[in-house]
Amino acid sequence: MLDDALSLAKDAMEKALDRLHRELARVRTGRANPSMLEQIRVDAYGTDMPLNQVSTISVGDARLLVIKPWDRNMIGPIEKAINAASLGLNANNDGVIIRVPIPLLTEERRKQLVKQVKESGEDAKIAIRGARRDANELLKDAEKDHDISEDQLKKGLEQVQTLTDGYIKKVDDSLAKKESEIMEG
Repeated sequence: MLDDALSLAKDAMEKALDRLHRELARVRTGRANPSMLEQIRVDAYGTDMPLNQVSTISVGDARLLVIKPWDRNMIGPIEKAINAASLGLNANNDGVIIRVPIPLLTEERRKQLVKQVKESGEDAKIAIRGARRDANELLKDAEKDHDISEDQLKKGLEQVQTLTDGYIKKVDDSLAKKESEIMEG
């Protein structure tokens, strides 16, 4: 029972951390990163498709993304989708590839991004604490039903708290790293 509660909590906390990492990858830091374009959808042959399913996205240098469509007819729709995505990016093509220069971030925009990152971090912490609560309730119910002893309950609650503290630290470390990337970018 103790292992079940810990496993349940660990899975939920890992999912919260993974979700945070995906959200942080999408935040612009002033450096070129293909995940910045992850949410862009392109009208491909009458179907809305993710950009990475109609092209290859690579980093040209620190401030340039290069997109190579698999079909040259997709250059126009891809360029249009990027420019319309309100990411503050201006795509331009040469008939073969699309170049997306990444502009420098203003100080005001950096502060907005840091605030956005902190909100994502807080959401992750809330999810982690929710997983802790669920695991603790599972343990308390097991103790009430006499499936585990009072000592096992106490030990289990301590292990769940230790697990929670570890994941909260991982979130804080990820946030600190992303915040420094944004501010130096």
